[in-house]
Amino acid sequence: MPTHDLLQGLAVFERGWLSSNNLLIHAAPGEPGALLVDTGHVDHAPQTVALVRDALAGRPLARVVNTHLHSDHCGGNAALARAFGVPVAVPPGQADAVRAWDEDALSYRATGQRIARFGVDALLAPGEAFVAGGREWEVLAAPGHDPHSVMLLDRAHGVLVSADALWEHGFGVVFPELTGESGFDDVAAVLETIASLPLKAVIPGHGAPFGDVATALARARARIAGFKADPARHARHALKVLVKYHLMEERAQALDALLDWAEAAPLMAALWQRFPPPGVATRRAWLLQVLEELAAAGALARDGDQVRDLP
Repeated sequence: MPTHDLLQGLAVFERGWLSSNNLLIHAAPGEPGALLVDTGHVDHAPQTVALVRDALAGRPLARVVNTHLHSDHCGGNAALARAFGVPVAVPPGQADAVRAWDEDALSYRATGQRIARFGVDALLAPGEAFVAGGREWEVLAAPGHDPHSVMLLDRAHGVLVSADALWEHGFGVVFPELTGESGFDDVAAVLETIASLPLKAVIPGHGAPFGDVATALARARARIAGFKADPARHARHALKVLVKYHLMEERAQALDALLDWAEAAPLMAALWQRFPPPGVATRRAWLLQVLEELAAAGALARDGDQVRDLP
């Protein structure tokens, strides 16, 4: 069956890389309203509200759920809750941190990323299931990229909402490994879990839905094996991702201000301490080297003392 047939009743909003994808599961007869999975970045919150409102076409939204609480997946929570008056459900591992609004535990201070404070009204716990759009969705634990992340499985139709555990061409940065915690083995185990599922389509956290799950898994397995063999390569990749993401937030920034931000972010300091590159004397010199590599790859541009994001 073609992927689009499997996704009937589901609206996938494929977003740019500052925001995660959003999945709107339209209500089936007898259900109180639609369900939205993930809400994108805070900078895109008005656009997310507009996309959801347009897709609903006057029908109600019943609730919002998050696969995990990185800023690109939950940055629109507050705006959606205000606009539609709906509850928000999150994975249980960080629910208390949300209630206390502990930005250290939630990683926002460590990464230096923007977020709008939101509340939690319910939990999305692994091992449980819920019905939305006339489909039963199983909540599956998916640690690795984030220790508390979950995936959603519609077993009857073979559809998986994989968040950042599997994309068509990879998976998300393995954040626990950046601070000395285990994560690579968790990623590998989740990939094997996905391989065991009767899947016909995957809706990833970034990129278009896809049906060739075996090929995506082969790419992901090769990638995680490479990172396990060379953790410093993963750390450098992560640093580039964090810098690029920051530039997507800022769009453009003075070089000194960008370097000051990077030096002040605790996660950048942890990367320097754990993976100091040979032959580089200071963290600032390392950051300049990474900026040059990103510019050479076409990810950013240097205009004098200004650094600009490139799409």
